[in-house]
Amino acid sequence: MKKLFLSAFMLAGMAFTAQSQEIAKNALGLRLGDNDGFGGELSYQRGLGDNNRLELDLGWRDSKYYDAIKLVGLYQWVWNIEGGFNWYAGVGGGIGTYDYDKRYYFPNDDYDDSGTFLLVAGDIGIEYKFDFPLQLSLDFRPELYFGDDFRDDNFGPDIALGARFTF
Repeated sequence: MKKLFLSAFMLAGMAFTAQSQEIAKNALGLRLGDNDGFGGELSYQRGLGDNNRLELDLGWRDSKYYDAIKLVGLYQWVWNIEGGFNWYAGVGGGIGTYDYDKRYYFPNDDYDDSGTFLLVAGDIGIEYKFDFPLQLSLDFRPELYFGDDFRDDNFGPDIALGARFTF
């Protein structure tokens, strides 16, 4: 009985891992999110294999006291949940520039600053690829910033919704 149970368990495990991946070779679209200011990113994904890809995002952030532009590159691993549903996780980094205006909080202060920064990011999310060339995603990207004084705490939690055309 134990051998039958073990054999059935192993067969079910092999069938579960044999599900096909539904990642596209290329995907281009927008990633809209919030990280202390609403912003958008032009997002491109390039499939590197059956279960991994590279994502490049060029975006901007706009808030009451600063504007920022950044370029982020992520290496992602993709796992199939069922059908067109996938979840993914990844790591990467980026570079950016910002323009800080302190006059929003202190009207009599003419402090205006700008600079550059580097960042290290993680990424975890869920996506759905439709039968037609559309992919929707929701992800969480924690970012750690280095260089200049872009943020006081050097941490930015970025949550975004993505819509990409797949080809």
